Amino acid sequence: MAKEVSGPGRRSEQFETLRAADADRQQIADQLKGALDEGRLSLHEYDERVAGAWAARTYAELLVLVQDLPRPGVSAAEVHARRSAEARRAARRMPMALLVLWTVWASLAAVNVVVYALVRETVDHWVYPWPIWMLVPGAALTAVTVGVQVIRHQRRPG
Repeated sequence: MAKEVSGPGRRSEQFETLRAADADRQQIADQLKGALDEGRLSLHEYDERVAGAWAARTYAELLVLVQDLPRPGVSAAEVHARRSAEARRAARRMPMALLVLWTVWASLAAVNVVVYALVRETVDHWVYPWPIWMLVPGAALTAVTVGVQVIRHQRRPG
């Protein structure tokens, strides 16, 4: 409790039944004071919750007091900005199948170019530039990737 009381995923039945210490109560009181300073709690609600914090016997009783509060210092604008950034990142992320296809295509193109360069350097006459044909599947893969991204962008809410 002294390390972190409101962290997600840290609560368990066994943990919540343990008795709280004065340091834990003080930590909750400090978090409530921060919420009051940020305007998240009214003075009356702050008084009730602080009284509840000092009367709490277990971690479960303490955690109930702060479960509806965000971390101290986090504003609604920051939460919205983080969610928007995550949504944009998720929209730009390519499906795994396309990542595999791009990796295979890039590997084959690199092998073709290296082999062509070696052949070109070892013979004295003109060599047909066969690696140019790798542009055909590359163009098709580009078209599929753009199409998938457009479809994903159209389906995205907002």
